[in-house]
Amino acid sequence: MTGMGVTGMAVDKDLAETLTGWRRHLHAHPEVSCQERETAAFVCARLTELGLPFVSDIGGHGVVATIRRGASNRSVGLRADMDALPILETTGAVHASTRHGVMHACGHDGHTASLLGAAVLMRDTSWSGTVQLVFQPAEEGGGGAKAMIADGLFERFPMERIYGYHNWPGLDAGTVAVHVGPVMAAGARIAIHVRGHAGHAALPHLSRDPMLASAHLLVALQSIVSRNVDPLDCAVVSICTMEAGTAPNQIPQDTVMRGTMRTLRTATRDAVEDGIRRVAAGIAQTFGMQIEVDIIHGMSVTANTPEDAEIASAAAAGAGLTVRRDLPPAMTGEDFSWFLQQRPGAFVWIGNGPADGGRELHNPNYDFTDAILPLAATYMASVAKRALGS
Repeated sequence: MTGMGVTGMAVDKDLAETLTGWRRHLHAHPEVSCQERETAAFVCARLTELGLPFVSDIGGHGVVATIRRGASNRSVGLRADMDALPILETTGAVHASTRHGVMHACGHDGHTASLLGAAVLMRDTSWSGTVQLVFQPAEEGGGGAKAMIADGLFERFPMERIYGYHNWPGLDAGTVAVHVGPVMAAGARIAIHVRGHAGHAALPHLSRDPMLASAHLLVALQSIVSRNVDPLDCAVVSICTMEAGTAPNQIPQDTVMRGTMRTLRTATRDAVEDGIRRVAAGIAQTFGMQIEVDIIHGMSVTANTPEDAEIASAAAAGAGLTVRRDLPPAMTGEDFSWFLQQRPGAFVWIGNGPADGGRELHNPNYDFTDAILPLAATYMASVAKRALGS
């Protein structure tokens, strides 16, 4: 039983309904990074129903299933992430989160369901080789990819290449965006501790005010990108939280500012980090503060190899999907970058449709578009088969 999908591609309605049911179950039962026990159990149950062998508890709650066909010794990996975010959902959907303060605000529920869909589609015998289905935990800052690698992912489950995708609000539903080179940025966590001298708010001359120093520091940090980075390059410095004080009539002892920096090149990353430390040192001297800067580098740049970008593009077009090759990279980060440091591969965006009404990523009103589930599953199956035959 088939119908027409959002791109005009023929879609198996039974598969679409099955994937929608799976995705909505996952959406209603989200789990944050490193706590994906029920999600992993759901994945294992579906793999068991499909008759696929799998290994669980890899790098935490990770699951890897293996599909083999024919005599070829070629192998490829497909990855989906499983974790949710500590965000209070406001969609009002019938399948809304049943866990207060936790929701799938980034679409990992859809990624997981569509990879299960790819497993369904790859039960045919039109290909030869081995496909490893990688269900990754803890993508949202939990280091899930590194944990799976440390647990022997590539040694235990050989794969020559690896592919993944992220749904992309604002891109036409079902359209596949393919980049050559950088897709998403390298990220680092910033923590800045400003220490002054506490005192009565009415006697500021007897204190050294870390709030004032932090305010100047916050503004000065914005000069790093605008005045220290080539305008044709890309960088972001964002301070997103500030913790300080307990009483409205006391100048506090210290403040802690936290945020993120994002870059697409190593040289730019180093220049931005140097700038943060230089500006902080200057503010410390100006206001008589002690300032400690802690920068923890996380994921690296997610970059596609040219060959794998072409494989991904050809696979999407061959599956009847619209392909875009003209989009710039995004300054968001992706844990998949660690896999691409170990193996060549490609990470694409698949359009989730309009981003109006708060339907952008990490928004409490976000929801994955169910209509793209069979399209994403088809892309994943198609790119695996094409890579095995390349």
